Amino acid sequence: MKQSLLLILAVTTISTAFGQTKKDWSKVAVSGAGDHFMISMSKDGWSGTPDSINDRMGGFSRGLNIAFMLNKPFKSDARLSVAFGLGISHSSIFFKKTDIGLRSSATLLPFTNLDSANHYKKYKLATSFAEAPIEIRYTVNPLNEKRSWKYALGIKVGTMVNAHTKGKTFESKTGTLLSNHTEKESKKTFFNNTRLAATARVGLGNFSIFGSYSITTLLKDFAGTSFRPYQVGLCISGL
Repeated sequence: MKQSLLLILAVTTISTAFGQTKKDWSKVAVSGAGDHFMISMSKDGWSGTPDSINDRMGGFSRGLNIAFMLNKPFKSDARLSVAFGLGISHSSIFFKKTDIGLRSSATLLPFTNLDSANHYKKYKLATSFAEAPIEIRYTVNPLNEKRSWKYALGIKVGTMVNAHTKGKTFESKTGTLLSNHTEKESKKTFFNNTRLAATARVGLGNFSIFGSYSITTLLKDFAGTSFRPYQVGLCISGL
């Protein structure tokens, strides 16, 4: 009997020491669940572009996302939560020796090759969306989330608030400076005003790697190739 008690005590001690005793997360109250404010910086691109457009891309295309979200832990398991909120997403895609005719009256959005013509040295197409993001989150240790691994899958619905091109430093076809003039054109006619995108994040504490892929196309069906924007980058979360 004494040996049996000693054996049970030893097994219990070892299980506890190695974390084999399972915590009942349904009985754990998590107050002040974080990640309410999120800011993301990304490398941006387009998936499915034809060579005629892909070959014109140049420079470091980038994006910036900001979101304010509420995080609601599940009562059945405090490690799981659903988060929702509002945010804004901005993307700048850079091109070389190109003109994008946002104000064109044509059916298709024109991407004009300017290799043999005067052009802007720096040229980009920028788009901005107001968004409503939703995430399903899993935090390994919600009692110490600042040091815990975190995972999230989500979706965000957005509406376009701006689309414009911007050219800086006008130069000749041989690269000679002609003017420091900056030109900006803004019009949303060719673009889908609504965007649906899938998102994913994985990280430790307040830092995570994230990805976003647009389910809807950037351009309307009649306006050009059905390519989709994507973003990959670093997310900083807190509060």
